[in-house]
Amino acid sequence: MHVIETQNLYKEYTQKFSKQKVNALNDFTFNVEQGEIFGLLGPNGAGKTTLIKILLAITFPTNGSAKLFGTDVKNHKAKAKVGYLPENHKFPSYLTGEQVLSYYGELSGMKGGSEMNKRIDEMLGLMNLAKWRKTKIKKYSKGMMQKLGLAQSMLSDPDLIFLDEPTDGVDPIGRKEIRDILAQIKSRGKTIFLNSHLLSEVEMICDRVAILNKGDLIKEGNVEDLTKTENVFAIHTVESLSLEIKQKILLIDKNAGIGEKEINTETGLANLNKIIDILRSSNISIQSVNQKTSTLEELFINVIKKDNTN
Repeated sequence: MHVIETQNLYKEYTQKFSKQKVNALNDFTFNVEQGEIFGLLGPNGAGKTTLIKILLAITFPTNGSAKLFGTDVKNHKAKAKVGYLPENHKFPSYLTGEQVLSYYGELSGMKGGSEMNKRIDEMLGLMNLAKWRKTKIKKYSKGMMQKLGLAQSMLSDPDLIFLDEPTDGVDPIGRKEIRDILAQIKSRGKTIFLNSHLLSEVEMICDRVAILNKGDLIKEGNVEDLTKTENVFAIHTVESLSLEIKQKILLIDKNAGIGEKEINTETGLANLNKIIDILRSSNISIQSVNQKTSTLEELFINVIKKDNTN
């Protein structure tokens, strides 16, 4: 089932003083499936915040449609199953962690009493904040505030959670804890829509990503597939390669990088199989053949640079 669905989404703003038209989203169509962690990437001004605001019905599209759970986002019922952690969220500093969750639970429509208290206990325990429940949040660290915000977004047990920079300003240990929590949420069939500038974090946790630039969707897909480097392979052997074998390989790929027990080749599948045939006919045992990958950050930079030159 499509948890999020947009069709030909278009958003135009008019600048306040110049009255110039600005396109924040251009013919934007994409889907997010149930039970996946979806990452939204893009430079500043790409349209990420506009998209999230449209999906949450904070602002409305100029044209096109957006749906949550098959219901138009303009219908307030679409948000009944949604949790949201905004970037740089602020809570009243005079409240304790427990009071913050109680307050926001009531805002989300939860009924007070034992049921809410039980849920607050669960969330504080999940975030390792139970011993801080009676402490005023003005004494919380940045990481603790992020985890409290995450607890707030999950309190009503939503099926879809929007997280805007959930690990911003959090140390490596805190980021690992948050990643583990998100993995737990996903294992329960929940859907997570993640917006983050920390691409290494996105690469570790997301199933699929979409890259926006200047309002356009320029790349979308499975993280593993997107980061594969086409036709670049590394072959590792058990035995050392003789000079004769190396010369035969160079006849197939003159630019191959060849070490004592490793061959790096940037070639097509046909030539890759020819190299493997040479090794087998020479009684060389193959330990592994791997398609090389780039990082998500490298992919992101290359895709944005290419789009900006077009």
